[in-house]
Amino acid sequence: MKIKYFGHSAILIESDDANILFDPFITGNPWASNIKVSNIKADYILVSHGHGDHIGDTIEIAKNNNATVIAPYELAMFLSKHNINVHPMHIGGSFNFPFGKVKLTIATHGSAFIDDKNNIIYTGNPCGFLVTLEGKTFYFAGDTGLFYDMKLIGETNEIDYAFLPIGGNFTMDIDDAIIATKFLNPKNVIPIHYKTFDIIKAEPENFKNKLNDTNTNVLIIEPTKEVSI
Repeated sequence: MKIKYFGHSAILIESDDANILFDPFITGNPWASNIKVSNIKADYILVSHGHGDHIGDTIEIAKNNNATVIAPYELAMFLSKHNINVHPMHIGGSFNFPFGKVKLTIATHGSAFIDDKNNIIYTGNPCGFLVTLEGKTFYFAGDTGLFYDMKLIGETNEIDYAFLPIGGNFTMDIDDAIIATKFLNPKNVIPIHYKTFDIIKAEPENFKNKLNDTNTNVLIIEPTKEVSI
């Protein structure tokens, strides 16, 4: 199994059972300028909310791969208008897919798509994802601030890998992500959503250094790089 990080919040988990892609912001992502969208292989695309830097290239990748998009109901219905396969879900709901289980969690954020005419299209609640794949549990927090129910998520799930935003301004900053990590108590935490733009400039090494007193391993994946797990 491999985890590939495209920068921002775009994550690809490659496994024998399925390729799972999260929030595929590739076009316009300064980290991913050398990545060809047409080369990305995904069976399922999980989209946490409707902002353009998270929907990203979902439609093109879904069409290229005949992939299924998993998203909160309103966002899934919005995306379905583009003739792609969708599986709508909602907060607290879970479903057993051929590769494993997906459950939606809350996220404290917004969710709307802004079209070319600057019209704001409401796309429901944002979410996070708990994904079970090949015996491992992944928690993708999505764009979110710190919330106390992360402690409950940690108490009711043995999380192997947690993807947490650290960039601040729109999401948790490093200090809040440290608290979130302690609430969740994952075996590994991977910082995301940082340095894409100046306004979310944060150093993942600072996040790592401040978690030295915990049992959680901080795994920093350089953008466009991958690690085997």
